[in-house]
Amino acid sequence: MEKNVNVQQVKDDAETFFRSGGFYCSEALVASIRKNIAPEMPETMIAAASGFPIGVGRSKCMCGAISGAVLCLGYFFGRTQPSSPQDPKSQNSLKLANELQESFRQNHKGVLCCHVHIKGMDMAAGEHKDQCVAFTGEMAAKTVEIVARELNFNVVG
Repeated sequence: MEKNVNVQQVKDDAETFFRSGGFYCSEALVASIRKNIAPEMPETMIAAASGFPIGVGRSKCMCGAISGAVLCLGYFFGRTQPSSPQDPKSQNSLKLANELQESFRQNHKGVLCCHVHIKGMDMAAGEHKDQCVAFTGEMAAKTVEIVARELNFNVVG
């Protein structure tokens, strides 16, 4: 695991992965976190994010960038064995996921829903893609900020 993290690089890579058309939002975010912070993360984590784009399976519900970010937080802080709801890992994971989604809400109309954010946009036009690329970069940066803070990583750059 890389303990010196460059938040801007994670953001830029997530945006580039998405903008290039190779990955959707959630996949791009996970790929960037993997590339820059956790190269030991299984590639299957990217695959696990493949159903989240366009608001979970094109339903236009919760933004896929948020879903991918929560998936990454779970990778770093989640539990792998059954336990009680009071398990500190469970409680911490929920707290961090809430912090992440609240930061998005504060910056974007108070909602997580793709439908609200893309209303009136042409899905094939640049405005829609530009907004989603920016959301992906923003959530990648917030994710790495949380990970760095919680794991006492050095933020560089």
